[in-house]
Amino acid sequence: MEFRVLRYFLTVAREGSITAAANSLHLTQPTLSRQLQDLEKELGQKLLVRGKYKVSLTPEGMMLRKRAEEIVDMVEKTEADFRAIKDIVGGDIYIGCGETDSMRHIAHVMKELQNQYPEIKFHIYSGNAEDVTEKLDRGLLDFGILIQPIDLSKYDNITLPDKDVWGVIARKDSPIAKKQAVTLKDLTGVPLLASRQMSRKYSADSGFLDWFGEEFEKLNITATYNLVYNAAIMVNAGMGYAVTLDKLVNTTGNSNLCFKPLSPKLESGLDIVWKKYQVFSPAAKLFLDRLKEKFDNNKNN
Repeated sequence: MEFRVLRYFLTVAREGSITAAANSLHLTQPTLSRQLQDLEKELGQKLLVRGKYKVSLTPEGMMLRKRAEEIVDMVEKTEADFRAIKDIVGGDIYIGCGETDSMRHIAHVMKELQNQYPEIKFHIYSGNAEDVTEKLDRGLLDFGILIQPIDLSKYDNITLPDKDVWGVIARKDSPIAKKQAVTLKDLTGVPLLASRQMSRKYSADSGFLDWFGEEFEKLNITATYNLVYNAAIMVNAGMGYAVTLDKLVNTTGNSNLCFKPLSPKLESGLDIVWKKYQVFSPAAKLFLDRLKEKFDNNKNN
């Protein structure tokens, strides 16, 4: 399977038309069609459903599209890393992170580094812990920023100085909005929007199982989310209360929403992680050195 042909396939998948893809790739339509047919023969699977004007992907085609995108991302990242070896002042750094106010610490380091080396570019992927670690393990990310506790057996890490506070996003006209803090009793029976980290699979590792105790299985979880922006919209629409971290949703001024911390207090620390024995590009190594310098100094002060 040639890398060039995978690019051709992804272009066809994007354009939805062999003619449009051929024009984009500066190929003749018969040449592109022959390359795709050879790819189908090589894999022994039909990848495209060819209509009169459009093409669509078969289930096997959709699977190949996902794998091909990962392969192309990896090749492009590798090429960028080797280009950066020529000059340490340039290169690409890939970071995956969940939603957290502590990202501001990382942003300060990023800004300081770019002030000194303007050719360094950062690429941020937002997702939950499962999404970030999957891409980290595949080599598509240099670093991940993950909420504790996490399994660090495969990673090296730096612990960030702050902890995030868990609580509930509520409408200001709701009963919970009148409280200083939210107890387990307050959440019993009410509709909850839960992050994936709060789901049963992750509860034992995130501290929620201990906090909710035997009541965890009785929670009325009516929707789940992995990023809080849409959850806040659902709360504003009156769908329930979102359990999330503080400082991720605007609750100031004219906002219809407010944040109430859990009581007893539930906090989570954060770690910057990278794969053990990782071979970094010069730019990523320089970034890591700056992170260690900043946060190791904070730890010792």
